[in-house]
Amino acid sequence: MTTEIVIFAVLFLLVSGLGFVAARWRRPGDLASLHEWGLGGRSFGSWVTWFLVGGDLYTAYTFVAVPALVFGAGATGFFAVPYTVIVYPMVMLVLIRLWSVSHVHGLVTPADFVRARFGSSTLALLVAITGIVATMPYIALQLVGIEAVLKTMGVTGDLPLIIAFAILAAYTYQSGLRAPALIAFVKDSLIYLVILVAIIYIPVKLGGWGSVFDAAKAKFDATPAPGDGILLNSSNQLQYVTLALGSALALFLYPHSVTGVLASRDRNVIKRNMSALPAYSLLLGLIALLGYMAIAAGITPIGKDTNTVIPKLFDAVFPDWFTGVAFAAIGIGALVPAAIMSIAAANLFTRNIYREYFKRDATDAQEAKVSKIASLVVKVGAVLFILLIDPQFSIDLQLIGGVIILQTLPSVGLGLFTRWFHRAGLIAGWIAGMGTGLVLLYNIANPANNHAHFGSSAFPLKQLGLDTKITIYAGFLALIVNLVVAVLATLVARAMKAADGPDATQPDDYHADQGDPRVHDLEVASST
Repeated sequence: MTTEIVIFAVLFLLVSGLGFVAARWRRPGDLASLHEWGLGGRSFGSWVTWFLVGGDLYTAYTFVAVPALVFGAGATGFFAVPYTVIVYPMVMLVLIRLWSVSHVHGLVTPADFVRARFGSSTLALLVAITGIVATMPYIALQLVGIEAVLKTMGVTGDLPLIIAFAILAAYTYQSGLRAPALIAFVKDSLIYLVILVAIIYIPVKLGGWGSVFDAAKAKFDATPAPGDGILLNSSNQLQYVTLALGSALALFLYPHSVTGVLASRDRNVIKRNMSALPAYSLLLGLIALLGYMAIAAGITPIGKDTNTVIPKLFDAVFPDWFTGVAFAAIGIGALVPAAIMSIAAANLFTRNIYREYFKRDATDAQEAKVSKIASLVVKVGAVLFILLIDPQFSIDLQLIGGVIILQTLPSVGLGLFTRWFHRAGLIAGWIAGMGTGLVLLYNIANPANNHAHFGSSAFPLKQLGLDTKITIYAGFLALIVNLVVAVLATLVARAMKAADGPDATQPDDYHADQGDPRVHDLEVASST
């Protein structure tokens, strides 16, 4: 155990050192602006963006939460594979368009776009608050990953976790987005190394893949739960499909995903990355199989904490020195996205709350300073999520965040392509969708830890009066309500304005190609 702790600590400190050095990497004359601190000067090329966005999206969620869900529920946990397969072709043109608009108009956040697009500071405020709140449980998930590793190594108490996040906060404060961009190279290299070794070494040690799947099937056949098993069944198929689709729609609505994209140097960088990032999906499928390997190895979680399953598997089958490397990969894999997420949430606060409502004439330096402080506060909020919400599977922290961020799809995602929606309709849709989502989540129990509310994101349709055991992703239902209300409210608003002529308060369409001949083919929206 001592060997594991030493190797983990050395690699963790080495990477933290890189975080501080990153302040001098590609250093501009002045870091005191959001374009430099929060977006890395918008100068990252294909390789840096690939590692940054990959490190941003494939997190402790990937290494700890997904296989833990597979360990506990079986095939349902593989929803993450199809969702990461379909997401890149879905969002390629959307992200190119968003980058083009942001590049031409100097936008930093999704809420900046909404403010300029619909001329509504209220709608932009709602988008900003949504992004910040949805990001906190995602950061909390990274904390859970580090906590699981420390617990497996026998390191108890909150102090080590506090120290780890204090280091994260320090180099994020100093270096901004350059820190996770530089660390992502080490993080992804370690993860690829550990997974390639694991998928070869562990099955051989357990008697082959046949033994692994036989053990998993035997476990799920012996449980009374209707939604588990190594194959999907009638109870969980709808949940699987809506969860995969809903997660795909939500992924690039998250402010940290947008931040990684906007930091790209040009549109071609985004095109290349949307083509290359699916390589991570292969890795994700292999990581998910670790859940079945843990079953075959007879791993039991520490207490009732299923997040410790994969760290315990590594501890049981690997030599001590390589277990230390694997634990470091998980820990570092949590630090990179946590840094990006806190930066992105801080940018939202600074640009769309502080500057909009407190200091309209804020200088670049003042914006950067406020954003640095806000990034620290966001991390504290993430800790509160862990204390107040205790779902059965840590992946539900991300899925609950997905329910929240999905409610910005009409204004951000659809707003890139059409101005048909009226801002009043979008606000009404957001209120209806968010209210529905929170009510659904509140009424999802988790009997595993005796929690009556916020137990997961799988909403039982029997609560709607249907005689069925089928569950559905709560975010999918909430989004449908959001869209229906937005459409109806827009029709009403337009009908009320028709007698008064055109709505002079809603800004005219603008074009992404203004002043930039490279984006002449990307008119942001056409009036309908």
